[in-house]
Amino acid sequence: MDNIPAGMTKERFIEMRIHEALVEEKGFDLLVMGRPEGPGCYCYVNNILRDLMARVIKNYDFVVIDNAAGMEHISRRTMRTIDKLLLISDYSVIGIRSAKKISELVKELGIKVGAVSLVINKAGGFLEPLQDEILATGVRFVGAIPFDASIEDWSISNKPIFAFESITIKDRIIEIFDDIIGK
Repeated sequence: MDNIPAGMTKERFIEMRIHEALVEEKGFDLLVMGRPEGPGCYCYVNNILRDLMARVIKNYDFVVIDNAAGMEHISRRTMRTIDKLLLISDYSVIGIRSAKKISELVKELGIKVGAVSLVINKAGGFLEPLQDEILATGVRFVGAIPFDASIEDWSISNKPIFAFESITIKDRIIEIFDDIIGK
């Protein structure tokens, strides 16, 4: 970590660095957070992040927090209240079971969640073989986004996702989003 300027608290320094990392764009702001720098306890940083996020989100109508696959971000409880939790699974039994575990962990940790929804991404076939697993999650299934090789090609091209041209995929994502927000 950088040297903290004299007379500045660690909390203020971390808050300053987060604000420096915030990218403001037309219609949205983006804060991308990377991986930790090494082993050790992150309790102190998590507490600062939790407090800072509680202040920052008051400035926005919508806040989307995109976590890497896994449960460590949930277990850190950097957010204690979530209006809508969207669990994204790949087209596999293991992915759907992982979504179920995340949903259970949220309940176990006492995180207040308004609604939990499940989306299957890169669905390469019929959903019938996965139907029992989907039902076993106890989570509302809101849809599947079909596999499309052009997404991989687009990703490799390093072009922004907002410029992706597949109308089929965009329409499906909009349908799912509208269902989640209740349109």
